[in-house]
Amino acid sequence: MPQLPAPDYPADVRARLEADAKDVIARYPDSRSALLPLLHLVQAEEGYVTRTGIRFCAEQLGLTTAEATAVATFYTMYRRKPGGDYQVGVCTNTLCAVLGGDAIFDALKSHLGVGNGETTADGKVTLEHIECNAACDYAPVVMVNWEFFDNQTVESATRLVDDLREGRTARPTRGAALCTYKETARILAGFPDQRPGAVEESGGAGPASLAGLRLAKGETGPARVGPPRGEPPQDERPPEHPSSHDAPQQTSASDPQHPSGPVTEEGEG
Repeated sequence: MPQLPAPDYPADVRARLEADAKDVIARYPDSRSALLPLLHLVQAEEGYVTRTGIRFCAEQLGLTTAEATAVATFYTMYRRKPGGDYQVGVCTNTLCAVLGGDAIFDALKSHLGVGNGETTADGKVTLEHIECNAACDYAPVVMVNWEFFDNQTVESATRLVDDLREGRTARPTRGAALCTYKETARILAGFPDQRPGAVEESGGAGPASLAGLRLAKGETGPARVGPPRGEPPQDERPPEHPSSHDAPQQTSASDPQHPSGPVTEEGEG
């Protein structure tokens, strides 16, 4: 049975989206490069990428609906069905998983009564397991509409989803205050972030991420490592660069029983 054509947006909605789309497309030297932000734009309208949204994007960029659909179905940040106001993603990649991510995800499935990719009956929360969020130093990590909630436990994650469903304030560990999924989609389309303090609070890396940099700058002492056999304890050795113990050693230094001098051009020691 042939599929019916996608319905169009109401005239007022289409006029508003066309104005926004024109703004987005103007940012790119090649119009088809605007497809990703346009998909976020139509997602901001209905909370997911509908057939109407696909058709709109294709028309604005001179693409076929098949070309627009191929992109929309490739990226997981584009929904293909209605979801909740808050998309709660639990990282279940290796480090988060072993530090509690799997337990958090299982607990939330039970607590909310939903499975992966499903939405609570009140339309508030969509739960999903997600891959690495590049925040391993804060594991286990939960993200809500792509805002970080670090160092989570089963208890804290359960309180978090309850707060979201009850309309209570849930403050991300880093970044600006939460906004709804539709509002987030519009920000991702490239429009100004209207949240109070969004620019000031977007911030940079947190303390855990900067520990290595501080160490490299000598702002904290080097990690204590055991000295090679025959060398004095670390406290009695001259000061070293914090990562000196990782540097390659000369053979004579690393194995006094088998010293080796420099190699000559003839290949002799």
